[in-house]
Amino acid sequence: MIRFAASAVLLPMAAAAQNYTAVRMTDHDAPIVRLADAARGVEVSVAPEIGNRAYEMKVHGKNILYFPFADAGEFHKRPRLCGIPFLAPWADLLSEQAFWANGKRYAFNMELGNVRGNMPSHGLLVASPLWRVTEVAADARSAHVTSRLEFWRYPDLMAQWPFAHEYEMTYSLADGALEVKTTIANLSADPMPVVSGYHSFFQIPDIPRDEWVAHFPARIHVIPGEHNIPTGEMRPMDVPNPLPLRGRTLDDGFTDFERDSEGRAHFWIESGGKRVETLLGPKYNVATVWLPNGPGGQPREFICFEPLTTIINGLNLAHEGRWNGLQTVAGGAKWTESFWVRASGL
Repeated sequence: MIRFAASAVLLPMAAAAQNYTAVRMTDHDAPIVRLADAARGVEVSVAPEIGNRAYEMKVHGKNILYFPFADAGEFHKRPRLCGIPFLAPWADLLSEQAFWANGKRYAFNMELGNVRGNMPSHGLLVASPLWRVTEVAADARSAHVTSRLEFWRYPDLMAQWPFAHEYEMTYSLADGALEVKTTIANLSADPMPVVSGYHSFFQIPDIPRDEWVAHFPARIHVIPGEHNIPTGEMRPMDVPNPLPLRGRTLDDGFTDFERDSEGRAHFWIESGGKRVETLLGPKYNVATVWLPNGPGGQPREFICFEPLTTIINGLNLAHEGRWNGLQTVAGGAKWTESFWVRASGL
């Protein structure tokens, strides 16, 4: 039994305004923050101590985020990729145990144990406990929680990515939609590459993946090479759009998006009148779409639409002159962008 009611009594750290609520509480002894939009039947749960991860977005009781755990307590004991993981200071794969920035090669210290593999992936913070909640609030327009991670405070992090910086992340629930806003403050003197992103896992509850149809607004397909590391080759979009997912797998990057009047690119899955959608702000200029199978070739019941600021290994490809879309944030400056998640028909 989930001990929400008792937790709310024991930890009365809640903010409420009419329809919206934002509450700090525990679920099976795991500290979480829950945002709710009662009028639209939407609840979002965030685990600050597990990479500040949003792991549930329930619409009328149905979770549209892939979450293979019974509760947050189980998730807290054995974290794995699910929900909306934050990938930083780099996202996805690098081609070697090093990266290039400002014309210099920075090699990872593999003895520290926080970087693994010949092609390090997903950065340093995917399940980090170092986030600190700075505000939990609700008003007549929204419910939100803001957290901060001061990267510069931790020598083992700075040893691998020697740019003093910090992250601020705000989850805001309004009108049934979740906004995920990320701000990166570069406290260094030198420009810092912005190569972070999210590994968002989506599902349509109660409908098998083989019955979903995916839509993505890309004009350019990023061609993967050996070990899925792009070569820098780009082709005009050659994946059907819309794409019926029956019998399909995918692990490819896409860029050059069609965008709405607010500069947002719309990706979604739909089936049976139900739709789950994510909208990427202008600075998310790349998305990886991951559609894997599991053991025996059976479809895994999710699709990942990953909002990214660069193609896989874009940091090192830019140094080689094979990627011209690398973003940076100047010393003393900030980088900010958002993406949104919403659902209909549930």
